[in-house]
Amino acid sequence: MPLEALLLLVLLAGADPGPVPALERLLVWGLGVLAPALLLWRRPADCCSLLLVQVPLRARSEQQRRLAALQNTLPPRLLLALGGALLLPAFWWLDGVAALAANSSPLEAGHRLLTLLLAIPLLALLLWQWHQLSQSLWLLSRSTASLAAAPPLSTTTLENERLSLGIPLLLLDRLLLAEPARPSGGAASEPASPPSAPSPEPSPEASKEPNTALHPQASPAAEAPPMQEEPPAQEQESQPAQQQEQEPVQEPQPEDEPGTSGGDSAAVQTVAVEPEQTAATDEGDELDQQVP
Repeated sequence: MPLEALLLLVLLAGADPGPVPALERLLVWGLGVLAPALLLWRRPADCCSLLLVQVPLRARSEQQRRLAALQNTLPPRLLLALGGALLLPAFWWLDGVAALAANSSPLEAGHRLLTLLLAIPLLALLLWQWHQLSQSLWLLSRSTASLAAAPPLSTTTLENERLSLGIPLLLLDRLLLAEPARPSGGAASEPASPPSAPSPEPSPEASKEPNTALHPQASPAAEAPPMQEEPPAQEQESQPAQQQEQEPVQEPQPEDEPGTSGGDSAAVQTVAVEPEQTAATDEGDELDQQVP
């Protein structure tokens, strides 16, 4: 906006004021500010339009359509009227001090009508920028609840009730990535088991005590071997005698005397040892001697 105001000052400095400067200023203000203000009151400027470019109507998101619905309220329109009223004294002041910039004007010694006609679109541009700036600040100050409560406008409503200036932008469709194929075979991933609680560490005093539960003390009855019954005395005496009868005693063979031939070697004679008399025979002899 400051650049547009500076350009307006330079254009008005290119010609001398006419015979009725006040009427000229009112006429220019009415054509450049009042008429556009009435149009914007009926059809507010689209919030997605930047005068030269705009977002296509059919590509608007739901949130953008809700923002457009909030433009029908009274505060944005009051701000528009306030800006149009402020442009009248601003234009009056710029036209009064324009003679100070006469040397830097591109229309030096030009006609007054030409400078006034060039001032009309500059005033309309200033009003457009003021309207977009004021309503943008008001829309940004709205809460999320009020935005969600506003009904989104349809495409037909936007075309008929909003002033959308500019060339529609060429917007690409959203890139939709295919989801990765799931593994077939029904091998569903098992849910991860919850982490087990850490086992409590044994205290030093408990580690010193012997583990009697795992290693019980052996009882003296379990350690002692089973007692074997001793056989009677007669059986003990008869067992070595029977073993001697069953095992024959072999005498060692005499060595060959020197000077004898190998063919005339004497045959080895085995002598059987008579078994010892048992304890029963000894007892029988003693009984015979005792009888008279």
